[in-house]
Amino acid sequence: MSYVSPDPEPERTTGLEPGGGVPPGETPPAESSMPEAGPRETHNPTKGWAKAPLALILILVVVIAAGFLAFALTMIF
Repeated sequence: MSYVSPDPEPERTTGLEPGGGVPPGETPPAESSMPEAGPRETHNPTKGWAKAPLALILILVVVIAAGFLAFALTMIF
């Protein structure tokens, strides 16, 4: 693994003034110019809902809705 310095080198980077400043109208170097800026990700979990938690939430919603329906029916009769 090689080390990339996060400090820009004005003599090698276009659009930078001496001292590392960026003149008006120029875009500073992007993050992609520092490929090793962050930690290496080796585990990417799947996105989305698992079946069991989603089923439990739906069952809970149905039970609460049934409770409201039963309460409404007792108030009518």
